[in-house]
Amino acid sequence: MDKEVMKTGTTTIGIVCRDGILLGADRRASAGYMVADKRAQKVIKINDEMALTIAGLVSDAQLISKIIKAQLKLIEIRKGKKSTVKQAANLLASLVYNNIRRMSMIQSIVGFLLAGKDDKGFHLYNIGIDGSLSEMEDYVCDGSGMMFATGVLEANYKKNMSLDEGIKLVVQALNVAMQRDIATGNGIDILAITKDKVDFVLRKETESKVHI
Repeated sequence: MDKEVMKTGTTTIGIVCRDGILLGADRRASAGYMVADKRAQKVIKINDEMALTIAGLVSDAQLISKIIKAQLKLIEIRKGKKSTVKQAANLLASLVYNNIRRMSMIQSIVGFLLAGKDDKGFHLYNIGIDGSLSEMEDYVCDGSGMMFATGVLEANYKKNMSLDEGIKLVVQALNVAMQRDIATGNGIDILAITKDKVDFVLRKETESKVHI
């Protein structure tokens, strides 16, 4: 099977902090019980205001990510202004909704976490595999390891936590997911959306070999 259509199997996290939003994910892409890719990029910057995480089939996630990037740029050129995060989230949700309902030999199963900033502040959205859309006020997880990560966030998340505290919490939640979910592992990527920039604050590969 072409790895472009392999199921990622993953843990993705979004949390709202005092000074911005953090998006985090692991790096493992799997095909059944086989690790297909140890360096999969699941946190994607789509422009200077927004970023997203992917969970699901690699081919669909990559294609929809490219489409949303292009559509937002096209809207900016045509209207002379940038889309709000809510407008981008609605557009992304409609793409997912239409994609999963299209007849295909390979069913589309892909979900996104979308975060960004605009004139109204910071926003975090969860786009389900069915095209459902929810704005999150605190945190959200997606993917095969979400049940493990959610437990960590539920127990330790605090409103108005700093970005540094948030980064440590995302790492803690992903570590638990990597220990318990076979489809999560091989590394951690965390991106921060602040008033100044949208950029990665942590990119780390985890050791999976035994040295003697």
